[in-house]
Amino acid sequence: MLPRENRLKKEEDFKKVFKKGRGFTNNLFVLKIVKNNLDISRFAFVISKKISKKATIRNRIKRRLDNVIRVDLPKIKKGWDGIIIVLPGAEIKDFKEIEEDINQLLEKARLI
Repeated sequence: MLPRENRLKKEEDFKKVFKKGRGFTNNLFVLKIVKNNLDISRFAFVISKKISKKATIRNRIKRRLDNVIRVDLPKIKKGWDGIIIVLPGAEIKDFKEIEEDINQLLEKARLI
């Protein structure tokens, strides 16, 4: 699980990222990022019921994303807030494919 300090929680922070953030996309995910003027980077995940009606499947995807970000956290540049939005199709991918897609997005956004 991501350390508490690296989790994006407040509604105002979410609104800021959605309103002012730059977007990067690939076939499974959308990454929205914005500078946060802190010396840490924070992340959150958005998975709608369109992905799956079952909470267990949505939670599995969330845990996989959380793990990928947690492992990459030392490599990720400091001072960014990011939201990863899951697109349909991610529910059938295995961990390795999710990891590759997230790393590709982070490189595209120049966060690693």
